[in-house]
Amino acid sequence: MLNAPKTRLERRIVGSTNRWRFPKEPFSGDLLALSQMCKALSIDLDDALKHPDRLCISKIQKLFSENFNNQATQSWEPDVILECLGSKWELHQPQLFQSETLAKLYLAALIQSTNRSLGEMNKTLQVHSPGKTKEKSPFKKMIVSLRINDPSVTRVAFATALRSLYISEAEINTDDAVAVLASANILQFSSLFQKCVDMMIKALTSSTIKSFYLAGCRYKEERLTKACEKWLEMNLVPLLGTQLHLRYIPQDLLHKVLKSPRLFTFSEFHLLKTLLLWVYLQLNRNIQVIPVNETVLTYFNSFSKECCFLDRDIGHCWIPLFLCLRLHNITSVKDLEKLRNINFFPTSWLIRVTANHYHSLENGGDMIRLKDLLTQGVRFGLLFNKEYTTHSKMVSIYGFFFELKGTKHDTTSYSFYMQRIRHTDLESPSAICERSTVSLRAERLVKYEIRAHALVNGRWQEFSTNQITQKFGFVKPHCKSHVLKVQSVGVPIYASFVIIFPVS
Repeated sequence: MLNAPKTRLERRIVGSTNRWRFPKEPFSGDLLALSQMCKALSIDLDDALKHPDRLCISKIQKLFSENFNNQATQSWEPDVILECLGSKWELHQPQLFQSETLAKLYLAALIQSTNRSLGEMNKTLQVHSPGKTKEKSPFKKMIVSLRINDPSVTRVAFATALRSLYISEAEINTDDAVAVLASANILQFSSLFQKCVDMMIKALTSSTIKSFYLAGCRYKEERLTKACEKWLEMNLVPLLGTQLHLRYIPQDLLHKVLKSPRLFTFSEFHLLKTLLLWVYLQLNRNIQVIPVNETVLTYFNSFSKECCFLDRDIGHCWIPLFLCLRLHNITSVKDLEKLRNINFFPTSWLIRVTANHYHSLENGGDMIRLKDLLTQGVRFGLLFNKEYTTHSKMVSIYGFFFELKGTKHDTTSYSFYMQRIRHTDLESPSAICERSTVSLRAERLVKYEIRAHALVNGRWQEFSTNQITQKFGFVKPHCKSHVLKVQSVGVPIYASFVIIFPVS
């Protein structure tokens, strides 16, 4: 017996062209018509070719959205009874077709009970859509079941998701956001899913960052994970560095943030203290009060002096995190002594840091081994809070002294700059100059960038001077950097100063 020939694509004259067309099921028309239909329904053409049922569902969704009035359902009999999570929910056709999952379940049940094809079902639903007829649906009430294996979905959150099928502005509590997002993912309810993502991005805090980030990873929502990374880049040191919530930051998220050139920190030593605190909290899960820095340093110093902490089995997994630090940017004598005394870093790391400092001091401050400003530059930061009108700090690098300053001009206007000062101009020289070198060079070539970030309605605004190379002297205007002007309603303002002393 000969095998029946396979269905082949037919040709049809359409206008002045001769196009390939598909068999009637599941598509009708030619490739160009299908492409135009997908464009009108905002569907990917390749996706429609792989999953023809999605095209059918999208056509029905568009039909109901054009003809549906929310108030009309009050007098309708439900078309579907959904059994899920031990409860039963009554649903109507126009609403359930907003969910791709429910639409598939409903159509599958209809096809099974009526022995009709998907295309025939589509035509019948179009004829009896709510905007075209007042007759009851030609199909009997269907009972469908949905099994959910996602532990993040709760009955309350699932009910909220179903309510959102009827009320587009249904309120979502921050505490339920992850569970509602999970419910929207199960239902394949795209508008609710994106609404949850938007709400979660605006609701990022120390207490929500972990759960929101993990949800973004689980449901492959890059916009949410990127928002978590950006939020943590600004708040890791100034906010989480003083809170127990730091304990719950996932290591992979922490690693991404530490590698980011946008990371805000008051200084490199502040960042080191925050990272040491994170490790301390991983090892001391019962601690319920943030310890002072001396307690953390004493803890690591209590280990045997036979080898450093990072060389031990317990600390080896955290080496990638500490490799992200710019230890060569810790120049204070006091901070360097703490670095050596805690017995945390391998000796080879500390020797490399000391050698870098020796070569720079020997060459008048030139940072010979530092080339890339974004990934190697010395970082300082000013956190400009709402109550400030001016805010400044003094920093010292290899005997050169600078004032980093921010000024508030009105409610939305700020400026940031840095200027070189003499060590004798300091209000309390001993605080900064104690055990520090003082350079007598009249000029210092500096490569720098000043950046500022502000959060407005869940979106980060970024301002920058871009990279500038300039000679700094003691006399105006040569003592002052370019001024970064910021216009923003967001507070606080995170101002970062990145500096390298090139070979001069």
